[in-house]
Amino acid sequence: MTAARRTQEERSTATRALLLDATIDCLVAYGYSGTTTMRVAGLAGVSRGAMVHHYATKADLVLAAVEHLAERQLDAARTGFARLREADDWAETALELIWEAHQGPLFEAGVELLVAARTDPLIRARLAECDRAVTAGLTAALDDRVREESLLTVLDAVRGLRMRTFLQPGQTSGWQRLRGTLHGTLTH
Repeated sequence: MTAARRTQEERSTATRALLLDATIDCLVAYGYSGTTTMRVAGLAGVSRGAMVHHYATKADLVLAAVEHLAERQLDAARTGFARLREADDWAETALELIWEAHQGPLFEAGVELLVAARTDPLIRARLAECDRAVTAGLTAALDDRVREESLLTVLDAVRGLRMRTFLQPGQTSGWQRLRGTLHGTLTH
């Protein structure tokens, strides 16, 4: 029995996903300035022509990666926040989930995009739009238990602390210290 042949749309969707994941990997490994269309195509295992067919420029690729990154972060948060229903202390569980969401390559790629957004108005606008969507999605995933202002305070604190760990990898004492304060922020 032969497997069903994929449609052109399915192949295009798969190629775009490969390119967007490769873009995130490049952002983490090489930074924004080191992320090139040739490097992304090579990492994705597609030809330069196939890449240009989907994303004609680095700007097109990076802007699509911003949205892809936001979708992946939001999906991970929604999955994790499903644990809140069974938690004895929902705020503590939410804080741990938010901290976990700011670990690893998705956060690191996001930092690279934030740096690029400082001088690139297109990336800035798209990143701001995605940030609003992620914040709204997190608020909804928290079942509206938290005011958006409180959530933004928690996110700002976590992101700032996480960026400090770039200077001292593996340092978690700041998180232990900050977590109690943030718990109060979520529950009041």
